[in-house]
Amino acid sequence: MIGIKDSALAWFKSYLSDRYQFVHTHNESSCHTKVKYGVPQGSVLGPLLFSLYMLPLGSVIRKHGITFHSYADDTQLYLSMKPNDSSPITKLDACLSDIKIWMSNNFLCLNSDKTEVMMIGPKQLNNISPHHQKLLNGLSPSFSQQVKSLGVIIDQDLSLNSHVKHITKTSFFHLRNTAKVRNFLPFEDAEKLIHAFVTSRLDYCNALFSGCSNTCIKNLQLIQNAAARTLTRTKKYEHISPVLASLHWLPVKSRIDF
Repeated sequence: MIGIKDSALAWFKSYLSDRYQFVHTHNESSCHTKVKYGVPQGSVLGPLLFSLYMLPLGSVIRKHGITFHSYADDTQLYLSMKPNDSSPITKLDACLSDIKIWMSNNFLCLNSDKTEVMMIGPKQLNNISPHHQKLLNGLSPSFSQQVKSLGVIIDQDLSLNSHVKHITKTSFFHLRNTAKVRNFLPFEDAEKLIHAFVTSRLDYCNALFSGCSNTCIKNLQLIQNAAARTLTRTKKYEHISPVLASLHWLPVKSRIDF
């Protein structure tokens, strides 16, 4: 399927075959058991081999005409539907059933507790009807108002309000902790702390904030302002713009556009 053959295939076979596992403690070892499945833990080839192992899953999903993307062991399915049209849900249910069968045949398990479904659209249409829930009862996934995708919290109306709230809460937590030790830190070290724990969160996937509401941008700017005050020990009622300029920090809106 992938095109690995001859010497390259022999290398993989040699690498994966004839391995044994045992427990060693207090200079004593248990009996050796042959490893029949899996990849050596911590192996540099582990991520690559896992991706190759999961490749056939794409064919299973494409067979149902459903769009998807995968990152490591996280697979997301997408399909559009019209109000009161349950046929896409039926198609999704059939796809999930085939995925469960494929995983079962390949020593994997589809975890129902970690499987989520979210409807994106106008608020008046975002409620999952009992009929739709019944169609997916074979898997019993949780129907969510928001899901996390690679660290970004996506809500039903794609406003990113929940994600901004999460960034705000986490950033101010770290700023409070940094403020407690700020007097004991040189400027350069304090700046590294703030960039590591706060600025990195403001910049992560910040292209998604393009077009966000002014309220979201304002809340993110408040975080940056607080970080600048903590770093430079600027008082609460002093103007922050000259401080940001002296630090060479672009305001949040400009960072997003940049």
